[in-house]
Amino acid sequence: MEAPSTGKPMRADARRNYERIVTTAQQAFTELGPEAPLEEIARRAGVGIGTLYRHFPNREVLIEAVYRSSIEHLSQRAHDLLETHTAGTAFEYWLREQVEWVMANRVLATTLKAGMDHNTPTFTLCREAITGAASLLVQAARDAGTIRTDIEPRDLIRLGHGLGVACETTPEAAERLIAVTLDGLRATPADAQRL
Repeated sequence: MEAPSTGKPMRADARRNYERIVTTAQQAFTELGPEAPLEEIARRAGVGIGTLYRHFPNREVLIEAVYRSSIEHLSQRAHDLLETHTAGTAFEYWLREQVEWVMANRVLATTLKAGMDHNTPTFTLCREAITGAASLLVQAARDAGTIRTDIEPRDLIRLGHGLGVACETTPEAAERLIAVTLDGLRATPADAQRL
């Protein structure tokens, strides 16, 4: 997780505080929603409210930092999974993680998107990161012959988002629906002939 660049390097203690606040805010927003008291976030992070405001002058800036950090983490997971699993397994695990992410973060993401221009650097960075992760996984799984050749990176993102929204109030249905979706994405005999 990188703090936004201000032109000068952040001291090590300031960077630790920044990262601790973002991690704590993510947990608080998940538990209490995007209106979680900033004083409570500062208390849980073990910093004063002044320290929180030095890094995040208002709630919207903090929500943006949490959103960016969580998208960066989800995107990095694509690389991590491909290093430790086969392409097909990495694809499946990441779809599951994406669905879980949507179920946990949709309210926060909706709050952020409602108050921000979609052409901001944060949205551009997040869109590029998540599209890059999906592209990497789709290409690897296609090359390995484990998914259909007509699957596009945006399909993976849309499917994960749709499943997460559909299962937000019925999380017990997520695994069954993910399994059905993965069955539909598997390579067919016709795909094998194209490889």
